[in-house]
Amino acid sequence: MKFILSILLSTVFVLGVQAQEATSVQESRTVQETRTVNRGDTIKVIADSTVVEIKNDGEKKQVRITLEYGKDSKDNDLKYSSDEETKLVDKTKEDKVFAGIGFSRFDLGLTKMLDHGSLTLSSENEFLKYKNWKSINVGFDVLQMGYKFTDQFKMYLAAGLDWTHFRLKENILFLEDTRPLSYVESDINYSKNRFTSSYLRIPLSFELSTRAKISEDRIHLAVGPVFGFLLQGSQKLKSDEEGKRKVKDSFNFSPVTYGAFARLGVGSFGLYAKYYFNDMFVNSPQQEGLKNLSFGVMLFF
Repeated sequence: MKFILSILLSTVFVLGVQAQEATSVQESRTVQETRTVNRGDTIKVIADSTVVEIKNDGEKKQVRITLEYGKDSKDNDLKYSSDEETKLVDKTKEDKVFAGIGFSRFDLGLTKMLDHGSLTLSSENEFLKYKNWKSINVGFDVLQMGYKFTDQFKMYLAAGLDWTHFRLKENILFLEDTRPLSYVESDINYSKNRFTSSYLRIPLSFELSTRAKISEDRIHLAVGPVFGFLLQGSQKLKSDEEGKRKVKDSFNFSPVTYGAFARLGVGSFGLYAKYYFNDMFVNSPQQEGLKNLSFGVMLFF
């Protein structure tokens, strides 16, 4: 009897040890599963570990992961509700619409007057002769809102400021509040005679981009129409006799401008060009056909 009892106790002990070892092996076992993830996918992971490894083959993917632990999670594995799917769809829609305030698309380049398509000014407009390398265009955007159709194509409307500064060669003074544009010649030799127009610019951009890669900057191409609303015209003068002097007036600058632009960049750096279809001046018959072209470099695409 004692012999049989000893055998039974030994058997129970051995079975208990084996059960513990089986449990330990089961708990320490690592289950590996490879799953292809597409953009916008939702994956539910049921695990006893907080470590989850995702390999994306060098491409950026937006992945939504839910980690749950314990028996309750396993019991609810098949209860992935339609509410979660609805939330995912709503989040995707939110990602497509964007709007915000920020400093972007800073332009710095040269500005030109085109007289009936020519860079050479006609005799009627020779008084507007300017220094090519000191006549510049400066601008930037501060507001934007748009819609992202895909990761590689989006459309957005922006708003910002734009200046054209023509450094005139002649010692002329523009007359204020006159129709048409009028001027007088001055006896003073001005070291600086800058003729400026400032506009509120509103470009509508259609932008194409290359696919996103971790190791490379994306290439962007944006084209579209651009509109401008005159804020102010001015003439800034500098001489030994008078020092610095600035006169503000509309100077017959067109109150509304419209044209087209193109931007090509890599990362945040690029090139731009803008051409306005309407005349630079209004109520000035001799300046009909005088249009504005600007081109140069840009930052913060």
